[in-house]
This record gives sequence, structure tokens and C-alpha cells, in this order.
Amino acid sequence: MRLRTFDITLVSVFVALMAIGANITSWAPFLVVGGVPITLQTFFCVLAGAILGRRLGALAMFVYMLVGLVGAPVFAKFSGGFGMIAGPTFGFIVSFIFAAYVTGWMIEKGGDHPSLARFIIASLAGMVVNYVVGTNWMYMVLKYWAEAPKGFSYRVAWSWMLVPLPKDIILSIIAGMIAPRFYQTIRKSVASKYVA
Repeated sequence: MRLRTFDITLVSVFVALMAIGANITSWAPFLVVGGVPITLQTFFCVLAGAILGRRLGALAMFVYMLVGLVGAPVFAKFSGGFGMIAGPTFGFIVSFIFAAYVTGWMIEKGGDHPSLARFIIASLAGMVVNYVVGTNWMYMVLKYWAEAPKGFSYRVAWSWMLVPLPKDIILSIIAGMIAPRFYQTIRKSVASKYVA
């Protein structure tokens, strides 16, 4: 995939947004509700796919993952480093790549002017991918690699995800609602800059 300066800028913006979204409670502690931090990673992930499309959206999430793996503190709790791969939550980081791709792919299937409903459904589908990949990874790591809590099971792993689920559903719908204007603006900008 050939990248233009404009593409690289857009990818970089979403890498930065993902880093901010992972650690938003460090700047806004009131976003911790009942001891559960309200991160914005899933929101920015599906927004990347919705606005940038499947290729650039997935690339932004891949670059975000690489930046964290080389040691930059861009993951949750300002963590980073190659050792994160062995952690139970790394599957969610991997899932962002697929979630952004699926979101972008579904929207691109809508032609030049995808409907608002398509944006919302695609964003929710991206969120589902995030949950399926991330939760299954977490289960496998805790069950077969790390030390799982007593009584841990596949059902328990999914029950943990019920806590952030309402927040992610709402934020995914919001992402789908605000994405169309950015989507069209970016495409018009690209067309005007790179028209033959």
C-alpha cells in the first residue's frame, strides 16, 4: 500500500488518539465509575475504521500496537514493551486491527455515500470483533499460560466483559453517528489534493 503524506498524518493522529484513549482516566479521574475505568480505545478504534477506511484504519491500529511493543507507554496504565504479548489483555490490542478493518470494510461496501445506519452498524460490528478476539485471547492466556483466578471459566471471562459493554455500545453508536461527516470531508480533501 502506497502511503501519501496525508495518509501518514491521518494514521499518526489515530495512533495518538489511541494512546490518549487508553489512559484518559489519568487526566480525567472522574471517568472511573465504580472502580471501572472508562477507556476510549474501542471508540477510537472503530472511529479509525469508519473514517479512514479498512486499510488505513487497520494500519493505524497496527502502528499503535508496534509503538507500544517497542516500549512507548501508549497502552493502558502507561504500559508498553514486548512483554505485553504474554499478558491477558494483549488480545484486545491485536483485536483493534481487525475491528478497524471490519468497520472500514463494511462502510466501504456502502459505496460513495454510505448511509448513517451503515456507519452505526459497522461500528457496532467492529466493537463485536474487539470483544470476541480480545475475550478469547484473555481466556486462553489465563487458562493455559498465566495463573487464572480460582473458579475461572469461559463463562466467567465473558461475564467480566459485561461491565464495559454498555459503555462500548454507546460509544460505538456515537462513533457511527459522527463519522460520516469526517469520512466525506477526508475524501473530498483527498480528491482535491490528488486529482490527476
